[in-house]
Parts: sequence; structure tokens; C-alpha cells
Amino acid sequence: MDNFENQKFCQSCAMPISDDNLFGTNADGSKNEDYCKYCFKDGKFTSDMSMEEMMNFCIEKMTEVHPDIDKDEASAMMGEVFPKLKRWQKD
Repeated sequence: MDNFENQKFCQSCAMPISDDNLFGTNADGSKNEDYCKYCFKDGKFTSDMSMEEMMNFCIEKMTEVHPDIDKDEASAMMGEVFPKLKRWQKD
């Protein structure tokens, strides 16, 4: 059983990546282990959005998948996590 430390998360949307089929792809078609297939395909991000826009999109998804978490809790969690993800880190 995977433990939390070994869990991979998309470095754009923070979705847990538990299956190799969920990895995005590089321009050459190889697997990209930093991003999920919903955020990164063929070496490019699938949408051009700000971190705030991505967080708002993900809050909706998270509360659908986890009905025990309300939007305020989801927003607080993402506010902690998103700035640490590769895509959103400031140089």
C-alpha cells in the first residue's frame, strides 16, 4: 500500500496521481511525471489560466469528489498547497 510520502501529485492542479495512465505527456510522447494528463499534454499545458483560476476550478472538483469538505476548507487547503507546486512557484 502506498504511503502519503510516496504519493505523486500533479504540479499544476494538485490531483493525486495514483496510476501511470494519469501522467501527462511530453512533446515526444513520453510520460511527464510532474503533471497529470488533464493539465499537460504533448509538452504543453492544456489551459492558460492563473493559479487563482486553477484553484477555483479545483475547488469545485474537490467538493464534488469529497462531499465532506466544504468550499471554504477546500480553498484553505489549496491556498496552502498551490503556491508550492512547480507550475505556480515564482522564480
